[in-house]
Amino acid sequence: MKVLVFGQSGQVGRELQALASRAEIESLNRARADFTDPGACAAHVATTDANAIIIAAAYTAVDQAESDEATAQVVNADTPGAIAQAAAKRNLPVVYISTDYVFDGRGETPFSTDHPVAPLGAYGRTKEAGEFQVRNAAGPHAIVRTSWVFSSHGNNFVKTMLRLGAERDTLNIVADQVGGPTAASDIANACLNIAEQLIVAPEKSGTYHFSGGPDLSWADFARAIFDRAGLPCRVNNIPASEYPTPAARPLNSRLDTTTTQSTFGITRPDWGPALDAVIQARD
Repeated sequence: MKVLVFGQSGQVGRELQALASRAEIESLNRARADFTDPGACAAHVATTDANAIIIAAAYTAVDQAESDEATAQVVNADTPGAIAQAAAKRNLPVVYISTDYVFDGRGETPFSTDHPVAPLGAYGRTKEAGEFQVRNAAGPHAIVRTSWVFSSHGNNFVKTMLRLGAERDTLNIVADQVGGPTAASDIANACLNIAEQLIVAPEKSGTYHFSGGPDLSWADFARAIFDRAGLPCRVNNIPASEYPTPAARPLNSRLDTTTTQSTFGITRPDWGPALDAVIQARD
């Protein structure tokens, strides 16, 4: 199997490259596939000899999207839509990585895949629009919503906590936002598995959830990071209202992953082993 991956330098994109022993991975960087140019990206799909497409590129600067929604719209929606349309013409499966930000974060129950979307900000709106365009292209596809991505690459909560935890004695961390931390390596494995199955079973097309477990708050996740890393930093719980940001974050980021398991046989991963690997990689 050969997979064309859009998004070479992101967290999931880098982890997909590490799976070269499982599949032939052709990964496109920004220089080869500018995600602000839908037509240019679609042109790669029109000529590729890959068996499936994974869209790991995204505009993920949540706060910046509030003042630059036009760019976020192109990167998160219009370009994925153009890719999906080009793929549908060739019957190539597309896996599009989406987000818990398409939901409003109300309640404490994990969101099912058919729960009504109601994004709180620009990032969520543009990812919802991307979901719509990929779905509307009507080719084989899987929209994979995930949450709280971390890895040893790029900018993420785990790396920030490891840095700050080594510098400070105490940190104030939001305790009323709850979700499932998800390792980029686990997302990469899941997406590759889904792409492989869609090639032979396009009827599995649809929207799916994939996140690590167990669910917990950012504050409790920080405590777990410090405990596993042997850092003495103490965590003080604060509400999200005490840490204002330009973009509102969903308080409930829990995702119901049962349909992913029943359809693809992909179980919800424990984030612990992947967190340990990131901690070890810092040295």
